Amino acid sequence: MASESTWINAPAKINIGLDVLGTREDGYHEVRMVMQTIRLFDRLTLTRKKDPGVRLTTNLKFLPTDENNLVVKGAKMLMKEFEIPGGLNIKLEKRIPVAAGLAGGSTDAASAMIAINSMYDLGLKHSQLMKRAVKLGADIPYCILKGTALAEGLGEKLSTIPKFPNCTILIVKPGIHLSTKKVYDALVMDENTYHPDIDAILAAMKESDLKGVCELMGNTLESVVVGEHPEIKEIEEFMLERGALGAIMSGSGPTVFGVYDDKDLAMKTKEEALQKFERSFAFVTTLYR
Repeated sequence: MASESTWINAPAKINIGLDVLGTREDGYHEVRMVMQTIRLFDRLTLTRKKDPGVRLTTNLKFLPTDENNLVVKGAKMLMKEFEIPGGLNIKLEKRIPVAAGLAGGSTDAASAMIAINSMYDLGLKHSQLMKRAVKLGADIPYCILKGTALAEGLGEKLSTIPKFPNCTILIVKPGIHLSTKKVYDALVMDENTYHPDIDAILAAMKESDLKGVCELMGNTLESVVVGEHPEIKEIEEFMLERGALGAIMSGSGPTVFGVYDDKDLAMKTKEEALQKFERSFAFVTTLYR
């Protein structure tokens, strides 16, 4: 029987490696990425209501709460397909920074779809949810899958891979916002374009070689962003000087994450980062499996 109310945590993701292979005829980019969810969560609370429609409220006043929000789109898509009577109130508590390269919007939509599937006993497997989710965005199927994965194509072709070795993750987001579309549009693909070795990353992960993975981590999109926002490279160097095994920008940025094998060192670096980088967000966490 369908429940009246439920809640779900929506985890952020980081890119251990992000390679852009080229631009397709339709203007979208072919990518090859190693993805990992982390224990930094938004929370969604869903409650049934008698009148139809999806009503979204959020703790951030600047976020859209209509169909410009992927949560609303995903919820309406499932409710229409399965002819679910009545409507939904969805309360979204944002903790993942917005426009940060951490898939905050995508994970919220994915988690809303998972919650609705459970709440109304729709009986959809994860693979069935993922086929529907890709209509909303290329990252959303991964946010349903979670864990460690290789993403190819537009990001929607997913393969499970060896787990990323246990570690502590330090997240630092400087006080800037970046548009994913603008970052990709500004990427110049030529013989000088940097490409991380995704196969080597996968091989190191298979051996559970944390230091080896960290030495290989890389992001093609950094070349677009650091020229205009040098603080991203400064944060990376700041982490590396303070014991990070590796540090790169996640997704289309501007968030930087550092990998540590010492939690106390990560916590100390977080406090120093908050002092050094004005208006920054910093958070220490672990992997979400």
